[in-house]
Amino acid sequence: MTLLRALLTVTLCAFLATSAVAQDDPAPPEGESGKDDGFSLMEEGARLLLRGLMAEMEPAIDEMGKALEELEPAMKDLLALIDDIRNYEAPRMLENGDILIPRRKGMPPPPNSLPTPDEGEIEL
Repeated sequence: MTLLRALLTVTLCAFLATSAVAQDDPAPPEGESGKDDGFSLMEEGARLLLRGLMAEMEPAIDEMGKALEELEPAMKDLLALIDDIRNYEAPRMLENGDILIPRRKGMPPPPNSLPTPDEGEIEL
């Protein structure tokens, strides 16, 4: 959540900084109109558009951050069962809708593997 917000903030600051440098050009001599007037208007429009998008997206980004925080414990539990994703084949969906992610042949067993049926019952 904070990483995404920080990334968006840095991107916006970089855009505003480059447009601010472009606006520091000296004023055109008297009698000449600035050729960059249209470009500066486009910059201002883009800046307003980005500000509006940021304001509109902020609630959704906050909700996504909260959802990721709630999901974090479950992801830690899942990652404790999986040692290295390269040890697994691509997922397959069975006809009944179950999804299997088979371990590649010849790979060592995962560090915290689930108990086998010989070790006792698995409660579902």
